[in-house]
Amino acid sequence: MAQTLSLLLYAAAGVGLLVLAVQVVAVWRHVVCARDPAPPDDMPAISILKPLCGDDDELAKNLEAFATLPYLNYELVLGVEDVLDRAYPIAQAARARWPERVRVVVQRGVPGLNPKVSQLITLAAAARHEIVVVSDSNVRPRPGYLEGIAGHLADPTVGLVTHAIVGAGAERLGSLFDGMHLSTAIGPGVIAAKRFAGKDIVVGKSMAFRVADLEKLGGFAIVKDVLAEDYVLGLLVPATLGKRVVVARDPITQITCRRSLGDFVRRYQRWQVIHKKAVSRLAYAGELALNPVCVAAAAAVLGPAAPALAAWAGKTVLDFLCGRLLGTPLTARGLAAAPLKDLLLGYVWARGLVVDSVNWRGHRLRVLDGTRLAMPEPEISLRPQLP
Repeated sequence: MAQTLSLLLYAAAGVGLLVLAVQVVAVWRHVVCARDPAPPDDMPAISILKPLCGDDDELAKNLEAFATLPYLNYELVLGVEDVLDRAYPIAQAARARWPERVRVVVQRGVPGLNPKVSQLITLAAAARHEIVVVSDSNVRPRPGYLEGIAGHLADPTVGLVTHAIVGAGAERLGSLFDGMHLSTAIGPGVIAAKRFAGKDIVVGKSMAFRVADLEKLGGFAIVKDVLAEDYVLGLLVPATLGKRVVVARDPITQITCRRSLGDFVRRYQRWQVIHKKAVSRLAYAGELALNPVCVAAAAAVLGPAAPALAAWAGKTVLDFLCGRLLGTPLTARGLAAAPLKDLLLGYVWARGLVVDSVNWRGHRLRVLDGTRLAMPEPEISLRPQLP
């Protein structure tokens, strides 16, 4: 029985490696063969909306990267929940340095359960231009970022532009793992899902809309009580507007330097809850096959170990190729530590089977189907109450 189960697990790992190989092909076609359309002669004005929360790694440099883009007509609108947020003085410093381009907005009210979307509602109300770009605080763009967005949105059939995400920063092990996973799994997965499955996976690290289209959707308020607001907006654009979602050629880069191993695990615990609630149970179960190192390790416990080494070697080659294609080449240190990352992600996947709540920006929330949010159930005290 153990030998049979081992063979089945190795077969699943083999299928996972095949899917990851197809993913590499998708990334190659996207990066090497595709091009963003040329920006229009009449460049549209753009508002970059950036919700801030805390002092992210290299936040000041991230803001500088957006405040100094060569695009002629744009503004950078920085949002904080309140003036006590550690990001507030950094945002004000950016405003003082680039007063013609940067504004700082303090959130008004708490319209929904998703704290990021509550900020976006205030930021969108403050935006002055015809295109809005949602951009997280811990990312940096590559050259031509806004020009690429303008080029895609010049096509009236396009309703949303997103970017695949890759990682940079490796001062701590959690940061190393996070950057590797973004560059070899999350970013390539967004590209492959679009190119080979026709499935839109919108990444909230970077998404751009025409204001008119966003208003037809109901504004950001339509997702105020949804955790995966980016994914849901990506579904609503074709379903409600009849328009396309496109993935721009160049990815956007997330900067993480100080993330510990515990931080890494906690982040992906939240992501796995999102995945489970956003997709079918069968699709969630199938995600484990995309972690062939973890599956092969389980098979090695029950049977021969040599195929597990082959699975590790194959996954290493595929990771290396994805990182190289997306402009984030992996180090020997990262590739050597990758099996530990994959085993941790296997644990996180298993935990996601039984957990339905997340801690998001200091808020404890239950996640329902479709990633709709609800307040946690009140704890029932078993202690006798005094009259």
